[in-house]
Order: sequence, then structure tokens, then C-alpha cells
Amino acid sequence: MAHPNAPLTPEGRRRLCERVDAGRAICHIAAEAGIARQTLGRWYARWTLEGEEGLQDRSSRPLHSPDQTPVEIEDRVEALRRERKVGPVQLVGTLAEEGIELAVSTVWRVLVRRGISRLRDLDVCGEDLREPAVRYEWARPGDMVHVDVKKLGRIPDGGGHRIHGRGSAQHRASTRRPARRLRAGYVYIHTAIDDHSRLAYSEELPDERGATAAAFWARAVKFFRRHGIRKIHRVLTDNGSCYRSRAFAAALIAGRTRHKRTRPYRPQTNGKVERYHRTLAREWAYVQAWMSNEHRRSTLRAFLDRYNYRRPHTALGGKPPISRCPSVTNLAA
Repeated sequence: MAHPNAPLTPEGRRRLCERVDAGRAICHIAAEAGIARQTLGRWYARWTLEGEEGLQDRSSRPLHSPDQTPVEIEDRVEALRRERKVGPVQLVGTLAEEGIELAVSTVWRVLVRRGISRLRDLDVCGEDLREPAVRYEWARPGDMVHVDVKKLGRIPDGGGHRIHGRGSAQHRASTRRPARRLRAGYVYIHTAIDDHSRLAYSEELPDERGATAAAFWARAVKFFRRHGIRKIHRVLTDNGSCYRSRAFAAALIAGRTRHKRTRPYRPQTNGKVERYHRTLAREWAYVQAWMSNEHRRSTLRAFLDRYNYRRPHTALGGKPPISRCPSVTNLAA
């Protein structure tokens, strides 16, 4: 930072203006200071009108920016960013659904202006302490499929605590330990996602047993085949009991698929399906307050259709997963 008494700072400008007040010619004083006469004339005009305040540095930003994004649209961009915590590519897609057409670069500038361009800007805890991510991608669809299960709380009929509140009678009835039959329990979202294309297949199932996982895998294989992925060479899972079962091993052997497992306590190894489950939770499971578990389950197919066929994916250059599939036929099956 410059010294506060250095020439051509507010203090130096004041001294030059005082010389003009003393009766010396502006052109002579400007020449001695090595600046243009017009520059000293502008500073002296401000000195005359505003005093020392007029000699302070001012922003070069124009007073009016008629082409800048309207404030109400910027407010909507900020609200979506804080609500969904997604990047500019996803925000552009969401805004387009609302009839607001913006470029990715425009959304990015809005986020920078609002001070929320990084996820840690939204984190009240401050510093991001996560270790650096190690990214990889298999070369072709079917080279690797990630499989995992996400457990969600079952929603009782009439809605859960997100509608009635945690202190309500519905919430107490669903969590009271003596009357375990009244508890809503859990459902299990089984997911298979292709490493190269990010094409995803999910089902809500009642448990995470070996037979359930094996039956899900058989249906997932059929789903991938309908999209041109005829052969699945590898499957990556964690070390859950359902993936150590004989039923799941037999399902993989039937398709001549090699089973790979993650390192213990290292969910980052299966990061693509973990990241997908975070998206699923934000954009489907918790996107609104549901009136029943069936109400939520009935919308899972619509979420999958949007995710696979329309939703822009940042890692795919803003294109949906279907753009990387060998075949795009029979999409509605």
C-alpha cells in the first residue's frame, strides 16, 4: 500500500490544489507534478465543490449499467443458489424451466457479485477442510458401474415433521419407542450409475438384503441394455452385507461382471454414486414437504427422467447423461 503522504494520493492532490489556490497556474503545477492539466483541473473542481472528500479515490464503475441483469432476476439466482447449493450450469437449467433465459457466464457473474460463487461462501462453518478430490473416469459406458444404497426415513400418511413440526402428535407417534409398530421406519434407495455416462437407475425398496440387491441389479442391467450399454464389465460397491451375499455374487456371475469393492471407511472411492445420492436428496427427497411416502415415491420416476435426459451435468460439459450413451432409443421404456 502507498504511503499516506505520497504524491498523487489524496494528500498529494490536496497540496497541488492548495498551490492553485495560492494563485499559480494549473498548467505549471501539473507539469511540475508530471500529470495532465485536465487531471489536475478535475481534482481542483472536486476540491472546490467537496473539499478534501472530493479528492478521495472513486470507483471506476459506471453510475448506470442498462444491460446488467435486473435485480429481481439476480435475487432469484441467489435464492436458488442458497436453497439448492448447485453451480451455474444447474442454475441455468432451473431458471430456464421458470422461463428465465441466462447464460452460464451471466449466472457466474451474479454469484460473484453476491459473494456466493463458492460453496464455502454458503457454509456457516467457514473453512473447507476436505482433502483434495482425486477424479477419474472410465473410457466407455459399461466399463464401470457404481452401486450403493441410501437410507431415507419413511414418511407417515398425512405428512411428517416437516409439515406438522417435531413437537406435533404425528412426530411423537412416529418416534415413540414403546409403540414400535407406529414408527414410520425407513426405505432404501438402491442406485446403479454408469461411470462414463452418469446414466443412473434408482428404485425405492423396503430393505437392503442380498436377495433385494441381486433382484435390483438384474433390473438395472436391463435398464442399461435399453440404453445401448450391452455389457457391464465391472461393478464397484462398498462392503455392505448385501453386496457380500451369495445372491448378489450369483447375479454378477450370471452377467460375467467383475466385482470391485471400496476401501473400508473410504466412501470417496465410490464418489460418483455418493454425489448422485446428494443430488437425489436435494432435488427429490427433500425438495418439498411430502404428504405420504407414496406421494414421494410416485415422483422418483420423473426425477430420474429429468436427471438422465434433460438435466445438464457439469462433468459432461452441460449435457445430460443420455448424450454419452451408445443408443438413445426406447427412452420411455
